[in-house]
Amino acid sequence: MGATSWEADAPGVLALPSGRLVRGHGLSLPPLSGPEPDFALHLLGHEPPSVAWEARWVRWRDFGLPSDVADANAALREAWERAETERVEVACAGGRGRTGTALACLAVLDGVPAREAVAYVRAGYSQHAVETPWQRRFVTRFRA
Repeated sequence: MGATSWEADAPGVLALPSGRLVRGHGLSLPPLSGPEPDFALHLLGHEPPSVAWEARWVRWRDFGLPSDVADANAALREAWERAETERVEVACAGGRGRTGTALACLAVLDGVPAREAVAYVRAGYSQHAVETPWQRRFVTRFRA
């Protein structure tokens, strides 16, 4: 990992099998301690607040799925690629459903079988990650 990666034991950080580290967060929660991200992927139904680092917004309604699946897939691939050398944060409002779904898709990109990705994220990030049946289905149908 590069010098700009997260600490593996930092709050909200998911370690992927390749060693990439990605931090999940809820934008409605207090800021996390530690360094700022180099890049953030914001998953919200409305335009997110501006941040001091580079960010990409995917329109994704609470408890739902991305409005544009192709855009979401491209954003997830970008986040996964950048996580090799940069601090990447994935965030929705609460840091569970949409964030967990995205983290599970990043796990699939990193080699976790799609049918095991939700369990992987629940074990390594939050037991409450991926909140709805359609979010789970989105992960199981996601292809690397």
